[in-house]
Amino acid sequence: MFVGHALLAFAVAALVADWRGWAPQRALLVGAIAGAFAAIPDIDVAYALVGLLEWQAGDGALGASTAFWDASRGVHRSVTHSLVVGAVAAPAFGLLAVRGYAPRVRLVRAVGIAVLAALVAIALVWGGPIAALVTGLFAASGGVIARLIARRTRVSPATVGLAALWGLWSHPWGDLVTGSPPDWFFPFDAAVLESRLVLHPDPTLHLLGAFAIELATIWLAAAVLCRLTDRSVVATVNRRAAAGVAYGLAALAVTPPTLEVSYHFVFSILGVGLVCGVIRETPTPAAFASVRGLPELETLLEAGVTALAAVTVALVAYSSVYLFAIAP
Repeated sequence: MFVGHALLAFAVAALVADWRGWAPQRALLVGAIAGAFAAIPDIDVAYALVGLLEWQAGDGALGASTAFWDASRGVHRSVTHSLVVGAVAAPAFGLLAVRGYAPRVRLVRAVGIAVLAALVAIALVWGGPIAALVTGLFAASGGVIARLIARRTRVSPATVGLAALWGLWSHPWGDLVTGSPPDWFFPFDAAVLESRLVLHPDPTLHLLGAFAIELATIWLAAAVLCRLTDRSVVATVNRRAAAGVAYGLAALAVTPPTLEVSYHFVFSILGVGLVCGVIRETPTPAAFASVRGLPELETLLEAGVTALAAVTVALVAYSSVYLFAIAP
C-alpha cells in the first residue's frame, strides 16, 4: 500500500488544483508535493530494520520478511499516522518552505523547526524512545521535502502547508483494510476504528479486494496524469496487456494468498505487469523512427499504464478462477 498512499494524495490534490483553474503543470506539481508528504508517515517502518539484525540467513527469505514486520508492529501506524501530529507538522513544513535569508525569514524557519522538535519531545514522553526516533525521522523527511520545494519551485509556503496537511491526513485511511488501524489521535487516547475493516470473510477474497482497491487508486492517478497532459488512458494501453489473462492459471497452482502470506501472489502478479509493460513488440523500420521521436515521458507512460492494465487483467482472471474453482 506504500505506493497507493502517495498516488491517492497526488490524484486528489492535482484534481482540486485543476478544478480551481490552475495550469496543468502547476496542478501536477501540487499533486506531487501532496504525494511526497503522503509517503513519509511510513518512514516508521525504518525501525523494523532492527528486526533484520535478528534474522539468520538460514531462515530464508520468508524468515527475513517475518522478522522485518514483527519488529515494525510496535511502532508502525502509530505516531506518524496520527491526525493530530499531521495537523501540527503540516504548518511546520510550510514554514520550512519559506524562501530567503533575511533575519525574519530565518526566524520563521526556526519556528517550524521548534514545532517539529516539540513533536519529537512529545513522542518521547508519551511513546518512549522508539516513538521519538521515528518521529524524528518523520520530521527530518518532511523538512528535507519542504526545503527542496523551496529551492526548486515557486510554490508558496501556504500551498506547501495545505498539500502537506492533505497528504498526511489522507495516509491513514489506506491502512484500514490491510493491517491494524492507525493510532488516529496520538498522543491522546481515543478509540476509533479499533479493528481492520473486513471486505469478505474469506481471507483470500479479502486480500484480492484490498489489492483491487490499490489498483483502483493507481488507475485514478494514471487517469489524472493523462487528463492533465492531454492524453487518453485507453489509447495509452498496449494490447500486450491482455497477456495478463494467463495469470488466472496461477490460482490452480499456488497456495491461495492471505494478508499474512501474500508475497508469492504480490511478487508474481507484479512480475506479470512488469513483463507486459517492459517488453515491446519488434517495431518495423518506420516504427523505429517514431519510437525515437517519442518523448521519454510518453514511452514511460505507455509502459506504466500497460503494466497496470496487465496486472488488472491478471487480477480479474485470478479472482474469477478462484471464485469458480477454489473458493468454498
